[in-house]
Formats: sequence, structure tokens, C-alpha cells
Amino acid sequence: MIKALLALAVSFTLVWALNTKHGDVPPFGKLLSPYRGFWQNGERPSDFPTQQTLALPGLQQPVTVRYDDRRVPHIFAQNDADLHFALGYLTARDRLWQMEFQTHVAAGRISEIVGDKALEYDRFQRRMGLPFGAERSAQKMLADPTTRVVLGAYSRGINTYIDQLTPATLPFEYKLLDYRPEPWKPLKCALLLQLMAWDLSGRSDDLRMSNILGKYGKAVVKDLFPDYPTREDPIVPTGTPLDFKPVPLPPTPADFQAAYSANVLQAEPDAELGSNNFAVSGAKSASGYPLLANDPHLQLNLPSIWYQVQLHAPGVNVYGVTIPGAPVVIIGFNENVAWGVTNVAADVLDFYQLKFRDRTQHEYWHDGRWKPIRRVVERIKVRGQPDRLDTVLYTHHGPIVYDRPEKPFNAQTPIARALRWTAHDGGNEVKAFYLLNRARNYQDYVAALPHYGAPAQNFIFASNERDIAIWPNGHFPLKWRNQGKFVLDGTSPTHDWQGWIPASHNPHLKNPARGFVSSANQFSAGPNYPYYLNWDFASYERGHRINQRLAQMTQVTPDSLRLLQNDNLNLNAQLMLPRLLALASGTDANSPAGKALGELRKWNYFYDADAIGPSLFELWYNNLVKRIWEDDFSPKVTGAEMRYPARDRTNNLILKEDNSPWIDDRRTPHHETLPELARQSLNFATDSLTRKFGPLGPKWRWAAQKSTDILHLARLPGFGQLDVDCGGGAGIVNATSERNGPSWRMVVALGPQVQAYGVYPGGQSGNPGSPFYNNLLETWRVGQLDELVFLRSAQEQHPRVPTAWTLQGK
Repeated sequence: MIKALLALAVSFTLVWALNTKHGDVPPFGKLLSPYRGFWQNGERPSDFPTQQTLALPGLQQPVTVRYDDRRVPHIFAQNDADLHFALGYLTARDRLWQMEFQTHVAAGRISEIVGDKALEYDRFQRRMGLPFGAERSAQKMLADPTTRVVLGAYSRGINTYIDQLTPATLPFEYKLLDYRPEPWKPLKCALLLQLMAWDLSGRSDDLRMSNILGKYGKAVVKDLFPDYPTREDPIVPTGTPLDFKPVPLPPTPADFQAAYSANVLQAEPDAELGSNNFAVSGAKSASGYPLLANDPHLQLNLPSIWYQVQLHAPGVNVYGVTIPGAPVVIIGFNENVAWGVTNVAADVLDFYQLKFRDRTQHEYWHDGRWKPIRRVVERIKVRGQPDRLDTVLYTHHGPIVYDRPEKPFNAQTPIARALRWTAHDGGNEVKAFYLLNRARNYQDYVAALPHYGAPAQNFIFASNERDIAIWPNGHFPLKWRNQGKFVLDGTSPTHDWQGWIPASHNPHLKNPARGFVSSANQFSAGPNYPYYLNWDFASYERGHRINQRLAQMTQVTPDSLRLLQNDNLNLNAQLMLPRLLALASGTDANSPAGKALGELRKWNYFYDADAIGPSLFELWYNNLVKRIWEDDFSPKVTGAEMRYPARDRTNNLILKEDNSPWIDDRRTPHHETLPELARQSLNFATDSLTRKFGPLGPKWRWAAQKSTDILHLARLPGFGQLDVDCGGGAGIVNATSERNGPSWRMVVALGPQVQAYGVYPGGQSGNPGSPFYNNLLETWRVGQLDELVFLRSAQEQHPRVPTAWTLQGK
């Protein structure tokens, strides 16, 4: 009996252990089960029949879905509600884990899935106010009759799919992480938009610049951090006449110098996130109709950021990409127009230094009186542990990200400073895209834009009426010049935002004489633009190279724009390498550094995969920049978080200022010269590559040194693609760097029969067990595009569209 009981106890213990998640160890019993484990996620041909009828509760009328050979759904519905219901249902079939996981990321709810190791991250997301802003956006979207229908139907479609799931059919990641999806609500759509707003507008140099101002003073700031660079090619060219009468700017208040601080936000979005878009007029095209191209540069992940779809219903026939979890096409085209977006990088996030009444932090001083602080208790669920409570303090500006010194999620954050951010105001971005999906002309495009708030985007446009246009668009605060370049005075109402730039006054350009419009995250307009948007944008090289190429083009075809999207010329190398070679003159030609110089002298400045020049130049140039500025602006040296001067100012110093006092390293008794630093940096570059790859040779090729990785969204090893062999790089039109790059390349040729081409580095399915998980990656890697299938009716026959499903209500 004792042996039997002992055997039974051991059996029960093993069953419990194998079916329970222990820390990062998945429940292997469930995961390996042949009946419900990951084996069931392998896709079989029978899982995707060419003909079937699905009975789905909630549909009003039958919906036809045609799938093409890239697994793109072409949805034909008879009303808006059914259209967006079907989009929600089909997107969930392909991408449920991805779309739901990202809402947990935005809401600060990762601890519910992985335990307390994500606790500080969750606190940070909530203290930054992402859920707060999402709730405001959801309220606005649900108050609008149109978007209320769209969000409600989309959510019902997702929930219909969730309700069908069994333990065996759960997406793989749920099994590995051992949790289940929860019902989808419209708030989750708003959370996804907040996450995008954070990625594209969540950077701030306010504290860094305040530290520099406090240490070096106004003269240095004016010299090293000017408000406009010497090399620039703005989106709206300098001198473009204004078609509006500017409203008065708020008066610039008396100087406020923020307290010197070693604390600054470090868990920030990558500065390399950007994009390109451009459109050429019919006068420059081979067809006589405009062409439009867009390639948003974001972090490269699997499953892919984007999801291709065609949506057809009365009043709309649109194709493009949506973010899984968003109920509209974000970048795309219809039979009449095409549009795309790039990030504006406007200064829409400011920090305010506060004065508290006492240590209780119940009141703060503003506008001559003490004002109450609102306290919000955040309940954070932690897997396997009791809930944690965290109190976030709110002022009229916004949340105080960290109200007292502590060890936060990110090593250094602003303490006792309030955050003002446009993403907290809430907007109805879904309405803007809903209207763009249905736009027929320029007037419809312009009417859609004011609904869009954040993150600010450069909306490019082309139409069959032969219009091309671009609007840097979003809700831009009406500021005095440089308001937000430094930390602002939270006690003075003159430092508050004083309203908004009228939407019709946002920079814009329509049908310019040069025959094209474009953007690459550079300055929105020249110095003659009457409003302040920011003082620091992306370096000019990508935008200038695009404009160079477009200005030279005639008889433009879709392939002309595809080739431009893949352009690998680095204008920074073209500008700076001759100067670096001159600084390193006299180097022994037989030394490793001398042989490297020989390689660089014959390089053509293109960052192609097999080129050796980019590997050398990147290490050489970047190390020289570090040697110039590190002793003056590195946090490790100064004790406070700072930033380096922008590339334009740095290049001017290297090119023209041999005797600049900034060249000397103040940490050493020796007086360094620029040629000396250049030779040291060259030796650093050659030594680094030699240690990594051996002597100078083909192994030094750029693709090996750059090593582009496309990782799984949750960083699950084995489910991404490492060392993708491709060229490009940061600051290049083909902006493919180590972890970021063109997340969707699209070219649209307008005309009586619109034609379009596109690709992203992944596939339609989020299931690693599907052949459509990363089937488009090779096409993307080699710089090609797929022709996009654009159907005019549900009955249209097309050789690439073999599948027809019917969705109907129960």
C-alpha cells in the first residue's frame, strides 16, 4: 500500500510539474502533448482549404474573402460593420498573439505573463501615461458614430475568433508562455496607437540640453547646438510662399535655467526609427500619372509589424497594410489615391521642473498658488505573486514619471518632473485613416488630416487627378521659439503650452514646379516657417539623396522608385572620407592602417553588402566623433547625462576647425590634434576588424560587420532570422541597420488601372509553423517587390487568387 501511494504521489507530482510553468521554464507536459502541444501549430494543407463557408455569429450579411498566393485576404462585404468584423476575425486568425501581446506591452501588463522580472517595465509604461492616453483616445473614438461602429465590429470579429480557440488551436506563443488571450475591447486598439506614438515621438533631449546649458552656458549651446543646420533640404523647400496668415506666437518669457541634473530618460525609442516617402508628378512619369512610394523604417521583427489586406464595401475599395490590432489601412491606395507616412519628429514631449509645497507632494506651485496633485493608484498583476500597487502623481501638465529617487526600470530617469505629451490628449487617428481609405481626391485627403493627432506624421499623397502633395501633420503645440529645448519651468503659466498651431497652418506642399514631393524625417520647413516645431531633426543625408535622384529622373516608372528605395550611397561618407584620408596622410602604406587606407581610396561610398569600405569608414568616423566629444559630453566623464552635437556641427568642426579647443582631450596632459585623433581612430577601426575577422580581406564585408537581425517580437530564440545578408545602413536611403530598417516597401502607380508593388521582411502569418511566416523575407532582402493583387470585385478571376471563402452569420 505504501509503495502504491508513493507511486501515485510521484505520478501526481510529475503531472503537476510538467503542466505548470516554473519561472521561464514552460509547462513541458502541455507544450509537448501530441494532442494540444506545439505539434498542433504546424500548418497542414488541409488547414487552409480553397473553398469553405464559416458560420460566424454577429455578421449581418455574407462576406466573401478571396485569398491570394501570398495569403493576403481580399475582403468583400456589403456594409461597414461586416467589413471591419471580418478584418478583425481574419487578422486574429493570423496574428492574435502579436496584436494582443503588444497591447499588454503598451498597458504595462507584461508581469501578468512573465512574472516580476517585468515589474519595473510595467511601472514605467504606466508612469509614462500610455494607458492614460489610450483611455482618452478610446473615449474620443467611441464618441464618434463612425469609429464607434468600426471599433465595435472589429472587436467583435476578434472575439469571435478567440471564442473558437481550444487548447490545441491556441497560437504557439500562448502555449510556450502558458496563458490565454482575453476578450478584445476597443481600448486595445487605442493602446496600439499609443505604443506607436511612443516609438515615434517618445524621445526627449530636454534634460540633456539643460545639463549642457548649466555646465557650458548659452554661447556653447548656440555654437554647438544651433537651431538650424548648415546642410539641410527641408520637406517644404525654403522660400515656399505661405498660403495662410500666421497667428501670433506666445511671448518668450524670461530665462529659466533648469536645475543641473544627472537624471534623464534612457529607455527611449531608437533614434534611428524613421522613414522615406516620395511622390512624382505625371509630368515626370512614363505614364503621365503620379507615382508614390513609402518605406517606413521601424524595428525589424517577426511576426512582421504590418499585415496586408484589401477592404471592399460600398464606398471603399482599399489595399495596403494595417497594424494588427488597428481596424483600418494605415499605408495604402485605392482606385483614386495613394498615401504614405513618415515620422515628423516634432517636439511634442516636454518635461516641467516642479516646486512641491512639502515632502508629502500633495501640492505644487503654479500660477501664483498651490495646486492639488491627483494621485492614481495603479494595480499591477504579477504572475505567481500578489498584486503590486503603485501610486502615480498627476499635475495639469501630465504625470510625474518618477516622483522620488529610487531604482527605476531604466537606470536614469527624470525625478520630480512632470511630463507634457500630445499622446496624452487623445485623438481619433482611426477616423483619419477611415477617411483616407475612402478618399477620392486632394480635398478628401486634406479633410481627413485634422482628425490625426499623434504621433505626428508626414502624410504624402498622389491622385488620379494628377495631384501630388505632402503635409507634415499632427497636433502641434503653439510654442515660443525653442520652448521645450530645455526643461521648462513648471511654476510659471508662461511655460505652459499656449494652444495649437491651426491644422491648415501645418507645413504643406502641393504640385511643386520641381515635379516631386518627399520626406525622410528632416526639417519640415525652412527657417521662414513662422512656427516652432523642433530644433533637431534627422540628419539631412537621406532626404537630400532622395531629392538628388528625383530631380534627375524623367520617364519615371515603378522600378525607378524601387531602385531609389534600395539606394545605398552614403552622403556622409562622400563628404567626410576625403577629409579623413587627408588627416591620416603619412601613414605607412605597408601597415594594417595603410592597407585599410588603400581600400578606402578605391571605395565608391556605396554601402553594398560585399563592400569593405563601409566597415572601415563607420568604425573610423564614429570613433573619431567619440574621441572629439567624449571628454566634454559623455555622462561617464561629466557625471550628468548629455548628448553630442549633431552630425552637421561635428562635420563642420572636422572639416574647418583644426584648432578648435574641443579637439583636445581635457583628461590628458598632452594636447591632442585632429590628425592625431584621426590616426588613433583609424588604428582602432583596423584593430577591431582584424580581431573580429582576421587580416584585411573579403571577411571584412559590410553585411558581416553590420549583421542585420530580425528577431521574434518576444525575443524567443530560434524564431527570428539572424545575419540577414544585405546592404544599407543608418543615414542611407536604404536604411537597413542592425535592428531597424524598411518594415514595408510600397510603390503605387496611379492611373485608370492602378498598379502597386510591395513587400515586408516576413509574411502574413504569425505562426512559426506556417510557410507564410517569413516567406517574403528573401524578396525583401534582395530589394525586389511583389506585384500586389488589387481586385475590383469579389467575382474577378485572377491566376494568383485561388481561394474563396464565405463568412456568414449564424
